[in-house]
Amino acid sequence: MKKTDTYVCIDLETTGLNPKTDRIIEIGAVKVENGVITDVFETFVSPGRTLEEYVVQLTGIKDEDLEGAPDIKEVLPQFLEFAGDKILLGHSVLFDFSFVKKAAVNQKLNFEREGIDTLKISRKYLAGLESRSLGFLCEYYQIPHQAHRALEDAKATVTLYEKLTQQFLSSETEKDFQPQKLIYQAKRDTPATKAQMERLYKLLEKHNINSEELPKGVPAKLPTNLTRSEASRYTDLILAKFGR
Repeated sequence: MKKTDTYVCIDLETTGLNPKTDRIIEIGAVKVENGVITDVFETFVSPGRTLEEYVVQLTGIKDEDLEGAPDIKEVLPQFLEFAGDKILLGHSVLFDFSFVKKAAVNQKLNFEREGIDTLKISRKYLAGLESRSLGFLCEYYQIPHQAHRALEDAKATVTLYEKLTQQFLSSETEKDFQPQKLIYQAKRDTPATKAQMERLYKLLEKHNINSEELPKGVPAKLPTNLTRSEASRYTDLILAKFGR
């Protein structure tokens, strides 16, 4: 019976759920070697945009917390050095992997990993519970937990993994606890052109659009690092609502 006891547990806070359009705002990670926590990694990350209110409510992270925070271009190489080639652990680990993979592709960096998902394990072996969210499982196992902060979530996930392996890992269930290759196809973003940005600003000025009138899906303050696809989508949304 083999248990993975060397890995990096990762948790992210983000501006939303889509790695193609949303941004990382906090990374928390715990390095575990031979079953012992040996190091931690924690940083805010500037998303280049203001946060939507629901993100503030969910995470407790405010725009002022991100003032002066490093950009993902600075943070990502540091995280990759911290993580090395270790297996990733996470609660819905593909979510976190996909955001890091997207950021890595944008910087022409390689990021391929195997991972262990405590959510997937929980869904199989704790199917009778009303929820398998990290917060609920921490209450169930009496794990100390400060929800929706990246490092605290990562620490809690390490403890949850230990609880799950103690309770369910056996020679018969070993395959469900083995690392699996994480797969997320990411394409490199290209920056919005000067012409795209000028058109967006002209539309906002022409229609005198304030933040409350913006179509759903358009941020209240346009990011400084818009991609071509984002600029095109925001333009289409504004045109659909306000016309030319």
